[in-house]
Amino acid sequence: MPISDTVRLIGDVTIHHPALVNLYGCQVGDGSRIGAFVEIQKGATIGEKCKISSHTFICEGVTIEDEVFVGHGVMFTNDRFPRATNPDGSAQSDEDWTLEFTQVKRRASIGSNATIMCGITIGEGALIAAGAVVTKNVPDHAIVAGVPAKVVGDVRNS
Repeated sequence: MPISDTVRLIGDVTIHHPALVNLYGCQVGDGSRIGAFVEIQKGATIGEKCKISSHTFICEGVTIEDEVFVGHGVMFTNDRFPRATNPDGSAQSDEDWTLEFTQVKRRASIGSNATIMCGITIGEGALIAAGAVVTKNVPDHAIVAGVPAKVVGDVRNS
């Protein structure tokens, strides 16, 4: 089933194509909207009045606060050193990696096709340009762009 019974939908959550999403063990707040082909994993939290656009991947360890816009095809990560196997060739299990948390603060906007590396905070009202690769914390109200993303402006001056 695309929406597991472990999902906590709070209030009026709109999932435009319920058969075309993969949600499990997550929480989605009142007034939020989820597009098609979105995956939200266990332990992820989406606040109120967020828009999560199609083809986005939100992994375990990601917290998105209220009124955040996430564009199409945005990818979050939660493991700084991903591997399929251990040095001895055995398959990795949950005990073989370290979950790193990511926080997206209130009213931030993340452009389409951005990649958000784990272990960072995106500040309140910040704007992430489309295609950016965010590798470190983003200050409140900053505009960041590029690979790796760098501060290029302030939304309050735009």
